[in-house]
Amino acid sequence: MRYLLDVNTLLALIVLEHEFHARVARWIEYLGASGVPQLATCSITELGFVRVLGQAQHYGASIAQARQLLLEVKNSKGIHWTFIPDGHDVSHLPRWVRTAKQTTDGHLAELARANHALLATLDRRIPSAFFIPPSRHS
Repeated sequence: MRYLLDVNTLLALIVLEHEFHARVARWIEYLGASGVPQLATCSITELGFVRVLGQAQHYGASIAQARQLLLEVKNSKGIHWTFIPDGHDVSHLPRWVRTAKQTTDGHLAELARANHALLATLDRRIPSAFFIPPSRHS
C-alpha cells in the first residue's frame, strides 16, 4: 500500500522534535517489517512542510534549509518515495467537505484515492484516510 502523507505527518516523520515523531516513526518501522515502506508527497504536502518548518521559530529552519531537508529525506534509502502530481480541481472535492478547515484534507484524501494510495494522517476525523494510531505506550 502506498500512503500520501499529510503535512503534519510529514513534519512528524522528519522533525525529531515534533510531538508525534515517535508515533510516526513507529508506524514507518511497522510498515518496514513487511517490505520497503511506500510513501508519497504532493505539491500541497511538500509546500506545507517547507512553509511550516520555515516559519516555526522553535524549529529554527530557513526556507532553504527546510527544502534541503525534505529533498535529503526523499533521496535517502529505506523508504520508497513517490511524488503524486496534482491535476485535481475543485470538482474533485468530496461531498463530506462542509467547512473551510476540511478543504485541504478532502482534496488530499481524494488525490490519494485517485492515485491508488491512502492519505496517512494523525487526524481521525478525515473520512477514508488512514489514521496513524498512537502506540500502547504513548
